[in-house]
Amino acid sequence: MSSSKPSLETFKLGPFTAPRIWVGLWQLSSNAWGSAPTAKIRQGMARHVELGYNAFDMADHYGSAEIIFGQFRETLSESVRVIGATKWCVFRQVEPSRSVVEAVVRERMRRMRSTSVDLLQFHWQDYSDKGYLTALQVLQDLQHEGLISAVGLCNFDAVRTDEICTQLGPGFIVSNQVPFSLIDTRPLHGMADVCERHNIKLLTYGTLCGGFLSDKWLGQPEPDLYAGELTPSQRKYLDVIVRAWGTWALFQSLLAVLREVGSRHGRSIAHIATRWVLDHPFVGAVIIGARLGISEHQDDNLQIFGFSLSEDDNRDIEAVLALSSGRQMITTIGDCGAEYR
Repeated sequence: MSSSKPSLETFKLGPFTAPRIWVGLWQLSSNAWGSAPTAKIRQGMARHVELGYNAFDMADHYGSAEIIFGQFRETLSESVRVIGATKWCVFRQVEPSRSVVEAVVRERMRRMRSTSVDLLQFHWQDYSDKGYLTALQVLQDLQHEGLISAVGLCNFDAVRTDEICTQLGPGFIVSNQVPFSLIDTRPLHGMADVCERHNIKLLTYGTLCGGFLSDKWLGQPEPDLYAGELTPSQRKYLDVIVRAWGTWALFQSLLAVLREVGSRHGRSIAHIATRWVLDHPFVGAVIIGARLGISEHQDDNLQIFGFSLSEDDNRDIEAVLALSSGRQMITTIGDCGAEYR
């Protein structure tokens, strides 16, 4: 490992200056990832903030994540700024009236103990129901009234993201949260152009494929998809790796190349995989799931910064990716977010 400690990179997101690594709290939605006492979770949050990881991603359906974050924020001094990004996920038909939408936002404010929502990320399940445009127009009104600081999307595809940004005007939508990794490169096919056209940033998840893109899995046999020791994330991404992307043998070839690239920079496979994503200019931040109070990697994650991949690095990585079906996943699975519809 590099002996020096690189500094955290930041980017502009609406009114915020945000770190390029965000803390993902989805693992609070289920004990399947393990559990820790709330006090230990808040301690883990504090350790992240001390190192500059002051942006936390959560959702209305991530268990008590919003409540725990709200309790944590109340313990901070006024000089310490944190960014609470949550979601409003519409999985079934709703009437997006002003009263309904405002009630949703005020519930987020109540749970997060805040006078406004920092970043509200919006997901709408059924594209055939154009109510998503109505809902976003109300959210725009609520932003003008100060109840929301910034509005983003979650798992919207390129076509609808373009439609929304075009209809609601420049500067309103600041982000779209979608999967992006060496395995899942769908944002390169359309979404990247939409981001550039409308000046929005991607907040990406699945960057390490549940931890498979790491030194731990180099040289390992293909695990049993239904083995008890796999996390829910690993079961999800193993299925993508061996069914949609390629084979376990090809995945091992990718890990071997990432290990070689990592050795050139004194970095791990996970660092290289994350740097590859961050090197795309339309990516604002990578969201890394943290099992707060159980398994955290704040210091190690700083090694993602302080270097860039060279042309040779990218050429070696691309040589393996070209052998996969990764470029076809946008048709076999569908555009960003299609797997959730």
